[in-house]
Amino acid sequence: MSWINTLFSYIGITDVLDILATSVLVYYVLLLIRGTRAVQILTGVFVLVGLLGVASLLHLYLLETILRLLVVGAAVTLPIVFQPELRRALEQIGRGGFFHLDDEKSAWTRPEDKSIAALARAAFLLSRNKLGALIVLEQQSGLKEFIESGTILDAQISAELILAIFMPRSPLHDGAMIVRDNILEAAGCFLPLAEQSLAERRVGTRHRAALGLTEQTDAVVIVVSEETGAISVAREGKLSRPVEEEQRLVKILLAVTRAPREHRLTRDVVTHLRARLTRRGQEEQLADHPQELRS
Repeated sequence: MSWINTLFSYIGITDVLDILATSVLVYYVLLLIRGTRAVQILTGVFVLVGLLGVASLLHLYLLETILRLLVVGAAVTLPIVFQPELRRALEQIGRGGFFHLDDEKSAWTRPEDKSIAALARAAFLLSRNKLGALIVLEQQSGLKEFIESGTILDAQISAELILAIFMPRSPLHDGAMIVRDNILEAAGCFLPLAEQSLAERRVGTRHRAALGLTEQTDAVVIVVSEETGAISVAREGKLSRPVEEEQRLVKILLAVTRAPREHRLTRDVVTHLRARLTRRGQEEQLADHPQELRS
């Protein structure tokens, strides 16, 4: 038992906390890169490091020099290569994705919503008429840059309005429609195309745009295929199977989207602080206006 006492004499509470924090960090990094091209790139880097160690052990000086230069070059280019993954990680931290205080069930369920029902009804009407559509539902990640690329509408959601926008002769039918807090903010918006390989599935530009936006943000996108009329839901860089029932689409959207801001409770640390700062800024702006404007 003396060796155990000796071991604990060198290990303190801070060392244990350091190991636990590092383990959690590594765990989240592995979750972040799982299923992306970063796994293969990191594997290649580890292979180079292993070969460098073997070359150094066997005193292969020329090979060691070449491998060392390759490893240094790879280390310099890693932030550029992992730019999408780094951006996704920073956005997830910024919206409180790592600091949820409530359980998953309470965070992803909410009661019936008339706007969701209208979106589902419009999607199936578009599907029956073989009219393509992209309907983006904003979540925590702000989509202001994409909203500004289209035409600002700021209108209430209705199935009739959505059908009118995506009619073939409409000037806004080619782009995406963006919904924020049950308000149709803009239409005809441009979205980034997917960065992942879609060789395993033959999809068009509309589906690639939906996947591209959900790779970079936490938005939920309803995609209606112009060729087949199939309705899919894109989320977290993945595309669901075609949804064939309107009520099922409603349930899916209610499960994966957040309630409007006025009905929502902020239960995670970062989101709560951000909401308080935003509310304080709005109060300061109202204080600068005359009383009759505030009323």
